[in-house]
Amino acid sequence: MKLIVAVFALSLAAQPALPIKLVSEWAKLPKGMYIGECCGVSVDKDDNVWVFHRGKSPIMKFDKTGKLLDHWDGAPITSSHGIKVDPEGNIWTVDVAGHNIKKFSRDGKLLMHIGNPGGSPGTNESKDAFNRPTGIAFLPNGDFWVSDGYVNSRAVKFNKDGEYVMHIGGKKGKADGEFDTAHDVALDARGRVYVADRENHRVQIYSPDGKLIGKWTGVGSPWGLAFNPKDSTMFVADGYANRVLKVNLEGQVLGSYGQYGKIPGRFDFIHHIAVDSQGNLYAAEIKNWRVQKFAWQN
Repeated sequence: MKLIVAVFALSLAAQPALPIKLVSEWAKLPKGMYIGECCGVSVDKDDNVWVFHRGKSPIMKFDKTGKLLDHWDGAPITSSHGIKVDPEGNIWTVDVAGHNIKKFSRDGKLLMHIGNPGGSPGTNESKDAFNRPTGIAFLPNGDFWVSDGYVNSRAVKFNKDGEYVMHIGGKKGKADGEFDTAHDVALDARGRVYVADRENHRVQIYSPDGKLIGKWTGVGSPWGLAFNPKDSTMFVADGYANRVLKVNLEGQVLGSYGQYGKIPGRFDFIHHIAVDSQGNLYAAEIKNWRVQKFAWQN
């Protein structure tokens, strides 16, 4: 298959501003409870928001208004990274320092663990082990891809039962088909696989059967990816530039929002993002210890 390279190296100044606005003081927490270094965020079918962070209650569930519905104290997590809700409503966590993936029911029951015993890392050839994995994305039938990650340099596909199917990449480098920090993974409506190749400042795109079909090199340093089925676009969290980009599937940047800052509405190490059924954005930040919600302006 011919490699189609989409290069749109637009300057930040040339990109139109996304017409989004901050929903002020969205997350409502009881006295004494806080969100720590916030790594992951995901939205379920009811538009409840699941937050994954490095604090006392690493998994929190909010409704769309920001009301805290649940929090899991003592969850068996070494260091939070990615989180995703699967098509059946189960919660999957990516433990970057524990080198594993865990599946939980909505009420916190552990249903599946993928990783080496004792939390030891795996290699690029491992079928059921990782080395500092980062993100996860699901197909409608429950099969899933894992970006693996900081040390390993690949994305791994599993079936819904957690059995290894295949992987792409496997070598750290800058050539096409290689990764330097596979930091997140997303799927579009056609099952194509988008890997956030963070330190190579690009997104690499693969067919459902793992063939490299394209790359985006004009989207900054992609830390997080979120596909929006409402208009078949991808949101990219550029962690170094502290901005969110909206990109069509041809790789054209449609708009951007964000800049460095500590105040509400700005970002400091925007890490992962999620989109709800209305297209609202949720942004998880490492250094600002928070999740912010953004709605589209009329």
